[in-house]
Amino acid sequence: MKNAFIPYGHQSISESDVSKVSEVLRSEFLTSGPCVEKFELEFADKVGAKFAIAVNSATAALHLAMRVAGVKEGDRVITSPNTFLASANAAAYVGATPDFTDIDRVSHNLDPEELRGKWSTDIKAVVAVDYAGQPCDLPKIANIARANGAVVIEDACHGVGGGFEHNGKIWKIGGHEWADITVFSFHPVKTMTTGEGGMLVTNNKIWVDEVRRLRSHGVERREFFGLGADQDKEMCEKGPWYYEMQSLGYNYRLPDILCALGSSQLSRLECFIAQRREIVAQYNAGLSNIEWLTTPAVLHPGNKDLISWHLYTVEIDFPSIGKNRTEVMRELRDEGIGTQVLYIPVYLQPWYRAKFGYELGKCPVAETHYRKSLSLPLYSSLTTEEVERVIMAIKALGKARKI
Repeated sequence: MKNAFIPYGHQSISESDVSKVSEVLRSEFLTSGPCVEKFELEFADKVGAKFAIAVNSATAALHLAMRVAGVKEGDRVITSPNTFLASANAAAYVGATPDFTDIDRVSHNLDPEELRGKWSTDIKAVVAVDYAGQPCDLPKIANIARANGAVVIEDACHGVGGGFEHNGKIWKIGGHEWADITVFSFHPVKTMTTGEGGMLVTNNKIWVDEVRRLRSHGVERREFFGLGADQDKEMCEKGPWYYEMQSLGYNYRLPDILCALGSSQLSRLECFIAQRREIVAQYNAGLSNIEWLTTPAVLHPGNKDLISWHLYTVEIDFPSIGKNRTEVMRELRDEGIGTQVLYIPVYLQPWYRAKFGYELGKCPVAETHYRKSLSLPLYSSLTTEEVERVIMAIKALGKARKI
């Protein structure tokens, strides 16, 4: 019997998840009901933040972060080239210039020294991406940004439930002092899921109130002075139905159905992360000492047991095994194993080249990593036997090397 296909990522849905969603389907609310606030409060408590706002995607959360941080046309936003498009696109949404500095060779996160060396006075924000779940060096990045009047937005879409060590203390991602806003993703391939969805967390009450307005069309329901002095008496009447649009907002709400799923998944987050760490350990042991392959490394030893591991990305010297990456991916797929390339450096995308004139050579370390990178299957329900299948298939790639 042919082995079942192993995708590179997959959600884990339990009967409890199904039950919690079914309860909402039988309730009075499908959207904008009690499950939203419940999920937000639970999530804020889990990551150690004062406030959490649920939205319909991490992209929406990044966009709202730009809005409340005051990023605008004429500003520059620095982020990592080794990330999904949304990390940079959010800056373009508000008319700012998305820009990139290179990554370090170990964690493949934004390199603080590169950031320091290429700082310019028009930088308003830094979007620090926790690639694969490994935290950026947020203390260093924040020191550079804040000394120059810029805000720090942590893109922790890969890092939910993770943490890092600094000066002998353990800090949770989302609950530390070096990010002004942190953003999480609940896409199905992430550590926990709401189907589609995201979360913005911050300790800034003013920003929280603005995010709440902006995620729902800029509308507020409270006492106002009326629609305007030039309106007649009837137009100025105010009752329990009354609302006012205070700013141009969006429909970025996350419905009760998905928040119920989020709360249920959140209750299993530690289990998900523990399973991912075990899989990473099995991969590391099975794929060590292969001359043409490099396993993921941890930049700061104190973080070794704190990473939540969204991705397991190896670097492969493809020329040394006589195969290009496409051939390798096809060969693995023929063996029933899915892989992915994460990521093409964002500035090399056609729109970024045409709009901002970015060219090959802008971030050499990121480009080198891209040429070698391949993400292997990693999700909490991956079995020990399936991981061994992947390991054996990877090792077999080098057995027929061309001389």
